[in-house]
Amino acid sequence: MKKNNLMLFGKVVVVCVLILLSSCASRKEVVYFQDTGNFETLVNDNSFISKFKVDDLISIHVSSLNPEASAPFNLFRGRTEGGFQAEQVDYLVDQGGEIDFPVIGKLKVEGLSPDELRQLLRNKLSEYLKDPIINIRLRNFTVTILGAVNNPGTYPVSGEQVTILEALGFAGDLTIRGVRENVLVIRDFNGTKVYSRIDLTSKDIIKSPVYYLTQNDVVYVEPNKSGIKETSIDARAGLYVSLISVLITSTVIIITRN
Repeated sequence: MKKNNLMLFGKVVVVCVLILLSSCASRKEVVYFQDTGNFETLVNDNSFISKFKVDDLISIHVSSLNPEASAPFNLFRGRTEGGFQAEQVDYLVDQGGEIDFPVIGKLKVEGLSPDELRQLLRNKLSEYLKDPIINIRLRNFTVTILGAVNNPGTYPVSGEQVTILEALGFAGDLTIRGVRENVLVIRDFNGTKVYSRIDLTSKDIIKSPVYYLTQNDVVYVEPNKSGIKETSIDARAGLYVSLISVLITSTVIIITRN
């Protein structure tokens, strides 16, 4: 009888081990840049220049050696008297790809880079100002990270560019159940959605056209097969612990009774 009990206990242990092993991911599934060599040097020749799109919100501030002359080209809301701080008005790119700039009027900015818009304004302002200084900033540069990441959400970008790796860093990286070989980037071009895939396990990601994200890009990390079956790693861990506890407890009870 004791021999049978030991055999039963052994089977339970084997089942528990198999359950734990089935929850483990392989190196191939989770490691980034698997094909890089030791001391390998890669040159990033993936040129990226951000371009303005419809519905972008652009901050433009014009200054010069003559503050009074440059004042008409800066719009503010509110008052500076009485301790109130005036807020500069941003420019929304309309459906025609234009902004309405003071004094100058309509300007086509869709498809222009910040440097190109700066040069365009400099040319337009040359008859009014001498050597104007033009600061341009995209105010609504955000990227959205969804799926099998630790902190999904929409994140603001402070600079003019962000890589997909940096964006995933905003979201706390992929979970262990995220599929790294097939990350989806959804990009909008004037109402047309473009879907691109990128492999994070390859060093060639720097050559991808979506390695640098643009404003309002959506990154989706799909869960692997085991991730689809469960809602989260914590839920799986709790299930495994509970199942193992039940199996061991049941075995101990059977052995004790016998």
